[in-house]
Amino acid sequence: MATGSADSPATLYGPVSLALGTAALAAAVFAGLLGIAIPLLFGSLAVTFALLGLGRGLHRVQCAVGLTTGSLSLAYPMLLVAAWA
Repeated sequence: MATGSADSPATLYGPVSLALGTAALAAAVFAGLLGIAIPLLFGSLAVTFALLGLGRGLHRVQCAVGLTTGSLSLAYPMLLVAAWA
């Protein structure tokens, strides 16, 4: 019997950050219709999970893409608000 399992919840940081970052970026494009709450929430979660995943060293490419798309989805609504203010 194996002493330890290779699967852990930490292995999902990369795919979850990628999915949340992609969803956040898509929601940021439609921020005029949906509002800015959804991109901000999904983007901040994507950035958080990506940083946790990069810290663990698991699925680095997915974490990097999740971090990038999450950051873009956080910046885009803020730039829209700044442009309208």
